[in-house]
Amino acid sequence: MSSLINSKIKPFKATAYHHGEFKPVSEQDLLGKWSVVFFYPADFTFVCPTELGDLADNYAKLQEMGVEVYSVSTDTHFTHKAWHDASDTIKKIKYPMLGDPTGTISRNFDVMIETEGLALRGTFVVNPEGEIKVAEIHDLGIGRDAKELVRKVQAAQYVASHPGEVCPAKWTPGEETLAPSLDLVGKI
Repeated sequence: MSSLINSKIKPFKATAYHHGEFKPVSEQDLLGKWSVVFFYPADFTFVCPTELGDLADNYAKLQEMGVEVYSVSTDTHFTHKAWHDASDTIKKIKYPMLGDPTGTISRNFDVMIETEGLALRGTFVVNPEGEIKVAEIHDLGIGRDAKELVRKVQAAQYVASHPGEVCPAKWTPGEETLAPSLDLVGKI
């Protein structure tokens, strides 16, 4: 498996359930701003609503940072609407929920489980140029933490706007960064 890091997102067309409407979304919608593409296996399941709810609770912070979130499963946009209507947790989602019934987007991001027709839990941070800067893939039973995702986006944005600096482990805004140089080799 080759790395998706720094690769450009591939073309796709999908329909999203967003703000009570069905809306077209393509890779072009991700360009010009930071984006998070958040794959999950299926609607009406167990771990998925806990993750999507956690992401909904952190969505305002991501929006303040200029980030749009796109959740994606291999369900249809109709199923997303039905789940939204049926679940108090999913009702609080304000970000677009993309349907990927053909698996095109899931395959583009290398998270498709072909034998099941489901996506692994994949989280991708995409910069305004359409390049993948963070790629994290989990097995189906391992939930993610949206606060850690926020931190990773902050680090990616910082590195993008501060050439020559890198963010060490557990870095948060306001903490010191590193400027890689010969002087640092073996001293950290």
